[in-house]
This record gives sequence, structure tokens and C-alpha cells, in this order.
Amino acid sequence: MKRLVLLTLVLVTPFAQAAEGVHAIAMHGEPKYGPNFKHFDYVNPDAPKGGTLSRHVVGSFDSLNPFIPKGTAAAGVEQIYDSLTVRSQDEPFTQYGLLAKSMEIPEDRESAVYHLRQDAEFADGHPVTASDVVFTFETVREKGSPFYSYYYKNIDEVTAVDEHTVRFSFSDKTNNRELPLIVGQMSILPEHYWAERDFAEGSLDQPLGSGPYRIKEVDAGKRIVYERRADYWGKDLPVNRGRHNFDQLIYEYFLDENVAMEAFKGGDYNFRPERNSKLWATAYEGPALKKGKIIQEEIPHSRPVGMQGFVYNERRELFDDRTLRRALGYALDFEWSNKNLFYGQYKRTRSYFQNSELAARGKPSDAELKLLEPWRDQLPEAVFEQEYNPPTTDGEGRPRENLKKARRMLLEAGYEIVDGNLKTPDGEPVKFQILLQSAAFERIVLPFAKNLEALGVKADVRKVDQTQYQERLREFDFDMVVGNFPQSNSPGNEQRDFWHASAAESPGSRNLIGLQSPVVDDLVNKIISAPDREALITRCRALDRVLQWGFHVIPNWHVDYFRLAYRQALAHPENMPAYGMALNSWWHRDAE
Repeated sequence: MKRLVLLTLVLVTPFAQAAEGVHAIAMHGEPKYGPNFKHFDYVNPDAPKGGTLSRHVVGSFDSLNPFIPKGTAAAGVEQIYDSLTVRSQDEPFTQYGLLAKSMEIPEDRESAVYHLRQDAEFADGHPVTASDVVFTFETVREKGSPFYSYYYKNIDEVTAVDEHTVRFSFSDKTNNRELPLIVGQMSILPEHYWAERDFAEGSLDQPLGSGPYRIKEVDAGKRIVYERRADYWGKDLPVNRGRHNFDQLIYEYFLDENVAMEAFKGGDYNFRPERNSKLWATAYEGPALKKGKIIQEEIPHSRPVGMQGFVYNERRELFDDRTLRRALGYALDFEWSNKNLFYGQYKRTRSYFQNSELAARGKPSDAELKLLEPWRDQLPEAVFEQEYNPPTTDGEGRPRENLKKARRMLLEAGYEIVDGNLKTPDGEPVKFQILLQSAAFERIVLPFAKNLEALGVKADVRKVDQTQYQERLREFDFDMVVGNFPQSNSPGNEQRDFWHASAAESPGSRNLIGLQSPVVDDLVNKIISAPDREALITRCRALDRVLQWGFHVIPNWHVDYFRLAYRQALAHPENMPAYGMALNSWWHRDAE
């Protein structure tokens, strides 16, 4: 009876509009595209089908299951799956029906009903049903990566109302506006396929999905090939028109970035997003580039870049001291690195929501202060009075003034320098290891370590292989790493996994710092329950200030554009979206 009553409430809400529900859900405001839209604006609806898109990956893989913490999943495997909805890349956060024909969302957003398309089917011809959706959520929360338990924490129950209708019930009074959208993003798994298989065990058995691609070829750890499904059930949907154009998607694996670069110039793969500033500035030369066979392009974007930085593991007693964390930040000479190592390509990152309106600027607004005041006795005074900015230098490579400030700060806090070595107030040496997985980062970290040495700090730089690195990250077995906390235009439930105390000791979570702060927990919960865009912005800025002045990372750098190199046979739409690369809207000219 309770279920029937709740369903009746859903059907009569103004948001639902009709028993069939709506075609899209926007986090705030209204969807850009109406119910009768033909395609997204940033695609070429007449893009030809055919050809191959091939990319590189540095590392290896030993699993085709991206949902579990065990093993390293192959790149691109998510493309064999469909989700209930698909996100547009020219709106901050709006989801359009894919497996779901329509959705019913009450104004309080304490539940969501998804109506599945009756023609949706897996690659083996089995229909996608509500039972598959229920199975998916129960399975990933029980056996999947820890991320899912935080992300879907406020889902009380997933119920198959009938064969093509599924209902999500959310925790009472959560005011979690994001939940109805993020449940639509989950890749839906086939219950019948997994009935006789162990989901928790990583393997190279080829999984079954309902998406536009299937796995064609696997060379364990070296190469994986996907082929476009001519019989894909959803190929003519408006959300898919002009997308999924390549007949083949290939991921070539290399153990070394330099070898991968030479392979690209030799034609072994045809698309390369460049993350290395030195390579972008110096490596793209040779006959193929001179003849115009390889295109280098910088495409601006407006999506948040989040925070990359040298992350302190505050589970270590050494890094429990905020003064030490702050002082060590003065040893990073970004200006010198940018001029001499990065070819002037980067900007210094100062915000955890960098490149977005969510970033804290200037002094706190009255609305921010209202959120922060209850915690005044647990926060530094600077949170309330100053704008945070990382230390700067003249870029000459001798940050003496910054190192003097750091030394003075440490001595005032009770640290001592004995025989050139920095000692804690308890007499312990200040030494730690910086763990890396990329050889390219060694040239960046070594000057930083040299400046730390001038402070009397011993920082050992150690590079390990990808498998060992990932395992040590999962178990938080490190002192300092280069960490990345990506953000979207609509932060929400994923913030728990980044910062919440509940994730601090859970292996595999993204709370690399080990944060356990009631102030942060409160602000994270407020972000998740933000009732509108204005409140979301205010709450993100308040959290940003608390994180900034906590000195939990030494901020690195960012670019606000994509650096892309690709063979001239590849083409992309002229109207690129503001919030993504939309690579699945590219096509191969030879197919025209």
C-alpha cells in the first residue's frame, strides 16, 4: 500500500507533468533540449560511420570489470554499456533518457521512477528490464568499489514496479537533489549474464552489455579492440544521433610514455590527448607533422579542472601538523617550473573548484560566513578574513625568501634544525617519501625535493610500476603522492568519497588525504542537499576556503584547454561543447 501511495504522489507533481514523466532532468532550472529534440547541438547529425579511432594508454590491464576494486580494468570498457540516462556536455548538469524513455521526479526529489524503453536489449538479444536495474545497484553497492557505497549512500531501496518500471526510494529528508540524476548514470548490468559468474573477481572474460560497442579482441595488458554494433538497439535515438561513429575503437598499451610518443609519430595510433607540456612543446616534429598529416589543436573548455597537488597523507603522524604542511608548500617554485619545465603553458591552481564559478574568491560573502560561523573555533582565522593564494616566486629558481618564511614559521612552532636536518618538536627527523607512477613527474618533483633539502627536509622520490602504485593508493600506503580531485559543474555525492570522514579509512576510497573533519563533513552534506544553484555555489565556496586554509595539499597547476594531436583523417564538429571533448561525436574522414 505504501508503494501505491508514493507512486500516486509522483504522478501528480507538476514536475512529472504526466503519467509518462519527463524526457530529461536538470539539476537546476530546465533542460536545454525539449522532448522533441533531434540531436545535441554539438554533434554532426550526418557524421559518417566507419573507420578507426585508436588511442594510447601507459600501463597495463588484467581485468574487464571496471566496477570492482580488484585488478586494473581495460580502458574504454564502459563503452559496451548503456545507462538509464546520458549527460549533455553543453549544460552544467542535465540527464536525458537513454535506456529510460522517461522519468518521474517529485518536487522534493525523495524518489525517482524510471520507465525503460521496451525495445532496449543487451547484445545477446535479452531485453533490459527493471530487474536488471535492481540487480545492478544491489551488486555494485555490495561488491563494487568503495566509491559506490558513498555515491549511492542515500538510496534506501530500488524496486521493480513492473517489467519496465523501476523505482528508487531515497533517504527521508535528505534533500539530495542530485540523486535522481546520478542514479541514471549507472551502467546497467545483465542479471542473467552474472547469474553463474562471480562479480567480485576480476577476469578477462568478455562481459555483456547493451551499449553501442562490443569487445572484439583482447591481448591481455597490451591491446583491446572494440567494434561498433550494427545491431545496437539505440542507434537512432536523438541522444545518439551523430555519436558513436567509429567502427573500431582501439587502445594500445605502452609501458613508457616516450615509446608511446614515437609510436604515435610512426602511425601506430591516431589520436593523442597530450598531458605533458614538454612533449607538447618539443616532441611533435617529423615528416608527418611537416606534411600536415598530424594536427595539433588546443580547444578551450569551461569545465572545472578541480585540484591536482602534492597530497599529504594525514594518516601519517608527521603530517598531522598544519604548520608543517603549510611551510613545505613554500618549497615549490611553480614560476620557475612553468618557465623552465612547462614552457609557460600552465596556470597555478589555487582552488579545489578551479576554472568555475564554484571557486572561492576574495573574502567570504555573508552567505558563506553564515555557514562558517558555527565552526569558528575549529577553523583558522584566515578562513574568515583572507583570500587564499599559494606562495609565489620571481621564477629565477632560488626561492630564498619563501624558504626563509617557511623556516621562520617552523622554528616558531617548535621545530629545530640540527646538523642541517629539520627535527619535529618531539625530536623526530622530518623525512618522507614522494611516491610516483610517472617518470615524467620526476623532473618536476626533483627540484621541489632539492628546495625541501634546503629546509633540512629529506624527501625521497620513488617511482613504482602502475600495479604497485594503484595497490599502495588503495591501501593508503604512502607519505605523499601527486593526487587529483576532479570536479564537475554540479558537485554532489562524490564529495563524500573525496573528503568525508566515513571514507578516510575505507581502502580504495578517494579520500587520499585521510580527512576526518566535522567541519568538512557538515559542508559536504550541505553541498549534497543544496536546494538551488545559488546555494550550491555558496556551499562549494565555503568548503573550498576550509580546504584551502587546511593546507592538505600543495597545489599544482592546470590548463583550461584540451591539448590534442591527431591524424588529419579524424574530424570533429565545429561547435564543440563547453564542458567536454565529446570524443564520441568525432568521425573518420575516409568514411565520408
